Amino acid sequence: MRTTTTRRTTTGRPLRTRIRRWASAATALAAVAALSSTAQAGAQGQGQRHDPAGKLRLTQVQSMATHNSYHREVSFPEQQLMSQHDPNWQTLLYSHASLPTQFERQRARGIELDVFPDPRGGLYADPLIRKRAGLPPMADPDWKKPGFKVLHWADFDYRTTCVTLKGCLTQVKEWSERQPGHVAVPILLELKSTDPRLEEQGGAKSPKWDTAMLDALDEEIRSVFPDEETVTPDDIRRPGRTLEQSVLKYGWPKVRDTRGKTMFFMDNDGKEIQDAYRAGGRESLQGRVLFTDSERGRPDAAFMKENDPTGLNKAKIQDLVKRGYYVRTRSDVPLVQATSGDTTMLRDALESGAQMVSTDFPVPGLAARYGSDYVAELPGGKTTVRCNPVTVRHCPAPELDR
Repeated sequence: MRTTTTRRTTTGRPLRTRIRRWASAATALAAVAALSSTAQAGAQGQGQRHDPAGKLRLTQVQSMATHNSYHREVSFPEQQLMSQHDPNWQTLLYSHASLPTQFERQRARGIELDVFPDPRGGLYADPLIRKRAGLPPMADPDWKKPGFKVLHWADFDYRTTCVTLKGCLTQVKEWSERQPGHVAVPILLELKSTDPRLEEQGGAKSPKWDTAMLDALDEEIRSVFPDEETVTPDDIRRPGRTLEQSVLKYGWPKVRDTRGKTMFFMDNDGKEIQDAYRAGGRESLQGRVLFTDSERGRPDAAFMKENDPTGLNKAKIQDLVKRGYYVRTRSDVPLVQATSGDTTMLRDALESGAQMVSTDFPVPGLAARYGSDYVAELPGGKTTVRCNPVTVRHCPAPELDR
């Protein structure tokens, strides 16, 4: 009879025994990994199922935003010069907290930025009014950097909490990363040019907003927020349909599918800039970042701006919201409501169903210097995002943000 010997390892244990143990351990590890993966997937699914927004779309919620969100008042010596050259200079006397503070402590869920082109850098670094007030040159090096700048009125009302567009958006992104479950944040951009009257006095002269400049704007936005972190027209438009047709038939994306994202709107309603943005076969904003301020019947119609929600305009906004458009309106204008304390415009703005309601006075105390306690906030003063009063009959939760 043939004798079979068993190979032994240096430890004296049979090799086949070691192999069986290794196989058992590998099987156990695989089972644990599979269980962990299943648990994670289940947790994610559980989180989606319990999303308070449920199946609500972005057009079915409403939140407060800030107007000229970057704005700070110029110095007292400059204000004295303002009073000599602008009869409405007092409407410029308001200041906002930094963008992260607005999101974290003032319940803002939308902002507005005024953008000037500065491809070479330094174009707005030495404002006329500052020089005439005898103030030293500005020390912030961001004014010298090439790229887009954020300010209200070149050479006149220039102070800002974040000089560059990229810097402003980076602040938003860093907050977003700390609050990943937030409802998609609308960012309204007004594309501005310098004042011809100040140009004649030796002030800056901004480059034209042509298609190449608008391409550069899209590129700069995408350098901070790539397409997967934004809601773009391409996300909404369906094959074979215009953007408007897609919005009216299929609607905007759902809240739960766009949490943690941003979306960009163009405030300008002028034909020249809009035509330049839609040039080259982009009538439905193919490949673009911004939604244009459009009108019914146009291929690019998805977003519309109706700043005045009072009178007949309230019914107009309500109709647009019911049809599925995204609308921005305002709850106040400097400094009418802050002086009077009247909340009629605020009430109309909220009742209109406009999804983005902008204010200069998002928290108590900001209007006190003008003699009132005016504040523009959602009812109750503790909510960041609520169900849209026009398009949602039964709201699944009093607070939809995370």
